[in-house]
Amino acid sequence: MSPQRIVPARNWGQSILAAMLLVVVGLLVYMVGSSRHINWGAIPHYILDETILDGIKLTILFTVLSMVIAIVAGAVLAVMRLSPNFILSGFSSLYIWFFRGTPLLVQIIFWFNIQLFIPSIDIGPLHYETNAIVTAFVAALLALSLNEAAYMAEIMRGGLLAVDIGQHEAAKALGYTPAQAMLRIVFPQALRVIIPPIGNQTISMLKTTSLVSVVAAQDLLTRTQNIYAKNFLIIELLIVASIWYLVMTTVASGIQYIIEQHMAKSTHEKSTVWRAALRIMRAEGSGR
Repeated sequence: MSPQRIVPARNWGQSILAAMLLVVVGLLVYMVGSSRHINWGAIPHYILDETILDGIKLTILFTVLSMVIAIVAGAVLAVMRLSPNFILSGFSSLYIWFFRGTPLLVQIIFWFNIQLFIPSIDIGPLHYETNAIVTAFVAALLALSLNEAAYMAEIMRGGLLAVDIGQHEAAKALGYTPAQAMLRIVFPQALRVIIPPIGNQTISMLKTTSLVSVVAAQDLLTRTQNIYAKNFLIIELLIVASIWYLVMTTVASGIQYIIEQHMAKSTHEKSTVWRAALRIMRAEGSGR
């Protein structure tokens, strides 16, 4: 008897929905592409414009600096949050509550206008005008970094809590201090959990930097706005900006994937070694 062929049931609902989706997307593409109110020739003209490229450089600089500051501050806040000292844990909790609970746009405007209630910074005989220190760039960087640090703290706290308690025991048995155990054993293993959301936050930050245009911080969106304020090619310049944001986020996604693959392999090898060491120490302890 010949084997019977199994034919999966056809899902007509999904097929109809897919056809409707193709029709809707096709109509939208046709409407945009055939619009006589969009100067498509202007897009390749401005895609490599020097002003646009300068804005891209500043957007990347904002992203890198704010993420570096946020990661360092977030690590400190995460350790403070896990501390048995109620003052340290309380401060960390309050920081996270405040910066996650207020809009980033409000924070950017606040830092930009800080001279309204702190007109000058006096350190002994030294006197500085606040405007000279907290420029539009500094205000934007402070807002982005401090806000992101609150999210980094929670991401890192979750990663630290995900590490097996046995790793702490192994470090203690080998004579590591709590600080050494955190830096050499716990934190490297927590990276497996921490890296993916950090990558997502970095990609998100690339787009979030567009908010600094409200204080004219000269990022990609600000430069775009400056150009279309003169030539009125609003849609065309916004398409140019969108193309560059897509390019940057795509590259960042690729870098994130490579790092995740490398970290997953490295962390698995280290975790295996430490688990083996822990089993040996437990066996020796039970044999005594």
